[in-house]
Formats: sequence, structure tokens, C-alpha cells
Amino acid sequence: MTMAARNDGAVHYRILHETRYTYAAPVSVSRHVLHLLPRACDWQRVQEAKLDITPVPARRVDGSDPFGNPETRIAFSAPHDVLAVTSRVRLSVSPRPRPCGGGRGPAWEAVQASLRLEGDAPLEPRRYRFESPHVRVKNELASYALASFTPGRPLLAATDDLVARIHREFRYDPDATHIGTTVMDLLAQRRGVCQDFAHFAIACLRSLGLAARYVSGYLCTEPPPGSPRLVGADASHAWFALWCPGAGWVEFDPTNDCRADTRHILLAQGRDFGDVSPLRGVIQGGGAHSLAVAVTVLPVA
Repeated sequence: MTMAARNDGAVHYRILHETRYTYAAPVSVSRHVLHLLPRACDWQRVQEAKLDITPVPARRVDGSDPFGNPETRIAFSAPHDVLAVTSRVRLSVSPRPRPCGGGRGPAWEAVQASLRLEGDAPLEPRRYRFESPHVRVKNELASYALASFTPGRPLLAATDDLVARIHREFRYDPDATHIGTTVMDLLAQRRGVCQDFAHFAIACLRSLGLAARYVSGYLCTEPPPGSPRLVGADASHAWFALWCPGAGWVEFDPTNDCRADTRHILLAQGRDFGDVSPLRGVIQGGGAHSLAVAVTVLPVA
């Protein structure tokens, strides 16, 4: 299917994200936090975004989290054996602004110095310099990154090289990792998925004293020639953004060795996956459960 575009190069999408928990025994009470509605920004315009929740929660609060992402909090006080959440979204994605200076940026050491306590970097990117639950700051990770961050190299060029190395040296393997896999585990085994590669790149950059944040969203992919687009066959995606003076936040996708473009649809951003998990919560009862997730990203022709 050909992507529809406005004169500014925007691509229009419809997105359907369905999540269904089925419990072996009734859940008596539960509380959940949802990050399933996309955030708007200069290059992403949201025309429609709504959540359908079954059963109807006893309490629902829509607002923003500490990172500026749309957030929905729900609570149930009656027994239920199924929780189904469906998000329906219409939006358009324009090309990201191109960094000035040929996309290379200042030398990485200058950016590192500006982010130190005595540096002149703004306050907002500084929160993404430090360790977070899924991102460690380690000498081993700095050593891995330094093969790309050679003395005097422009920040964005060095990051492009780091992304290319991760893509080249790490294998995509959905069976190799789980939510408890650490970035140090990933360094040793060099297998994982997009979430792992984003965490690893962020950890490398923070280990050098740079500011990087986790981005969750969707990636629009095309079916093989002659094959129809399958409903529910897409998936969530993850990449990262690096702070660069004069350019702001520049997004990189190590899973696909590229910078984010109109195929990358922003959902939420934070320190790591834990800040922007699509659905998390606590329940009382329920016993064993099964989870089914189906995502459809449809370019509008």
C-alpha cells in the first residue's frame, strides 16, 4: 500500500493496539497504569486517540506522567476474569527536523563537558544522564562505546557509528532475552530484541556522560510484495533519542541501523522501558493468566 502524504511529507496512519488478559480465576481488585495513547509533538499530530476498556473500570484518571506522556490510571473493585484494552489512534507523522551542521553535531567531548555539574547544558536532558532500573552505567559499556567515540569525533557521527556496530554485532533473537535481562547480559550474549538494543545503546551513551532516553512506539513495515497487510501482525517497537546541543533530541534505531523517520510513530519516552510500559499494574487473585497482544499499523491511502 502506498503511504499517503501531505505537501510537508507527512504520512497518515491508523493504529489499533489490542491487549487482552485472561485469568484462570477471578481478579477481585486491581490497579493499572497505561501508556497506550501517543504524545503529540512538532512532527507528530494526533487527530484521534481513545481507549476502550472492558470491563468498565470503577475509576479512571487520564493525565500526564512526569515525562509528559499521556497516561491513564484505572482501578477495578468488582471481580473479573478478563481485562481487554483497545487503543484506536489516527495521526500523522512528518519528517523529523534535520540537525544543522550536516547532521554531525559538536565534538562529543564538548557535549559531555556541558552535561557535567558545572556545565551549561539545560536541566531537562540532565535527568537522562544517570542510571535507571533497566540502564546501568559501567566502565565495560563505556569501553564498548569508545570504539565509536574517538577523540574529537562529532557527536552524531559517533552515535551513527555506535548504532551501526550494534546492528552488525548483535543478533535479533526474540527467544534470547526476557524482562529481567540486563544490559551486561546483553553485552555478553549479543542477542536480543529492539527493547534490549535500545537499553544497551542508552547505557553505552550514559556511561560516557551523555544524555539519552528510551522511546517506545510503533514501526510501520511493509508486507512482502504481493502479500496483504495482516491485521494484528505488527508489534510495538523501541529506539532511543540522544540530546545534542543545537539540534535537541535526535532519534536513532539500532535494531534497523537508521535514524527515526516517518515510519517511526512515537508513543512515549522516558528513562527506560519501566517508565513507559504499555500496561502494568497489581492485581489480587487471578491465579495464572494468558496475555494476547495484537497491533495493526495501517498507512492511510
